[in-house]
Amino acid sequence: MAKKKTPQKLQIWIDARKKYHLTHSQIQMARELGLNPKKFSGYANHRQQKWKRPLGEYIEHLYFKRFKKTKPDQVISIEERIKRIKRKKEERRKRKRLRQESETDQPLE
Repeated sequence: MAKKKTPQKLQIWIDARKKYHLTHSQIQMARELGLNPKKFSGYANHRQQKWKRPLGEYIEHLYFKRFKKTKPDQVISIEERIKRIKRKKEERRKRKRLRQESETDQPLE
């Protein structure tokens, strides 16, 4: 079985985490807030704008402001999320295959 690539919509988040040195928790907060990782460069402090917070702190500030929590209840990395999605998809395929096999085994009345 060929190894499949990471879905593009999740790969963007992995790239943003590496580029802006964010934690898994901060990435999950940004996802829950509905932020666009392509626009992180506008939010990021490039040391030229002293009034801006660093991107990680900014995301944490927005998250606390909206949800009144300092961090998500359960932090799941993007890589773990991908594994769960693949596992769930495989289980669905197995159930479908078993259901189809059981339907074909039953005689028609």
